[in-house]
Amino acid sequence: MGNGPFSWRCRNSTYWIVAWSEPDWRTAMRFMALVYIEPGAMDGMSADDFQRLDDATIEHDHKLRASGHLIYASPLADANAGRVLRFENGELIHLDGPYAEAKEVVAGFVLLEAESLDALTPLFADDPILQYGRMEIRPLVEDSHSQTGQRRPEIAPGGG
Repeated sequence: MGNGPFSWRCRNSTYWIVAWSEPDWRTAMRFMALVYIEPGAMDGMSADDFQRLDDATIEHDHKLRASGHLIYASPLADANAGRVLRFENGELIHLDGPYAEAKEVVAGFVLLEAESLDALTPLFADDPILQYGRMEIRPLVEDSHSQTGQRRPEIAPGGG
């Protein structure tokens, strides 16, 4: 049985049973792939060429999903629509775009699962977006601080 929802009809009944299958986390790891593109890398691209690239990228995502590796993927809005946050002298500072000093921008991300990084890497050999940038793939830390409510109940919401 694959990952995701599945259903079947109960014998001698009009009722359906719906269930969800999760991956076997003893063998599967989760990864985040960040897609970096140099500003201007697609400047001068015709609308038709951009549409072909977009279609090819979607087709590649469909292949990843069909193979059971893709969890979620999305392009990001232009970097100028974003904001950089940091602390300076104990105060939250935000910088709105544009970021003229940026040599590369994060253009999108892909959340994946696979047995290993080595098993995942060849799946991107034909990724069309890599003609315009690069991709960094890193494993997610499974026992992360984002699960503190489940894993560390002694830490109360609000920093207690």
